[in-house]
Amino acid sequence: MSGTHDITLSGGGHDFRVRLYSAGKPSGALLVWLHGGAFMFGTLEMPEADQVGRRLSAAGTTVVSVDYTLAPLDALKALGPPDPDADLPSAEQLRAEAEAAGPRARFPVAGLQVVAAFDWAVENARTYGADPGRVALGGASAGANLSAGAAMRLRDRATTAPRLLALVYPSLHDGILPPNAETAELLRDVPPARLFTPESRAAINRNYLPDGDDPHGYAFAGGHDLAGLPEVLIVNAELDSLRPSGEAFAAELAAASVDVRVVREPGAMHGYLNEIGHPAAEHTLMLLDAAVAAR
Repeated sequence: MSGTHDITLSGGGHDFRVRLYSAGKPSGALLVWLHGGAFMFGTLEMPEADQVGRRLSAAGTTVVSVDYTLAPLDALKALGPPDPDADLPSAEQLRAEAEAAGPRARFPVAGLQVVAAFDWAVENARTYGADPGRVALGGASAGANLSAGAAMRLRDRATTAPRLLALVYPSLHDGILPPNAETAELLRDVPPARLFTPESRAAINRNYLPDGDDPHGYAFAGGHDLAGLPEVLIVNAELDSLRPSGEAFAAELAAASVDVRVVREPGAMHGYLNEIGHPAAEHTLMLLDAAVAAR
């Protein structure tokens, strides 16, 4: 049974959708996947969501793409104008998406919905030719952050847990981590509109978690006790001011005795999964397919 269809679930006091991409020839693997968008933006139709679902399901992995409840738009001005030369949504498109997004809510709603989606995926995996023990969890950008926070909740709940956590160009700490000299030099040539600054990141994070109170790492897993998390794949964009967070998180995982693989996509900027055909996007899709499908 291949194809796509939407299912309505409930979590965090709100209804939300998941879009199921059924594999025509299931390999037994399933991925619960979350798009990014600074917690405020994003749809199931954006390439960062839809392309991942279609490409991985064509290769045999069933994908559950989560249309989680977005945060309010209070941090919109902090992002500044988009890069006109990038193949990314325009300001007008973002505003249109924002108006169509429906009810909005801050932390912890989206994270609780990710847990609900993961539980649904485990419970229904066999219906779609997947093994309940081979359900992975992952996302890109803010979706990676939400995935990591949900994995922390699932670890602490001590019942079912993801087989793999896949994080693509993630921001996992509450704030921008300073780059090393090499990264700082690389970022000098990146268009300012393609970079997060300490100010814009702070505005986004306080929009999502206003009081910054996060004792368990459910909002920002970085800097917390990571022992007991599943195997992790981290894919960083080389030309991304958020890359230091992904790299620091990898070091924290290793120090906590969690198996972690870190890949850097050369020459890639943040959000490249939204650029269909981008070499880094193609390579990352291959990495995701191999990691999620592995037994």
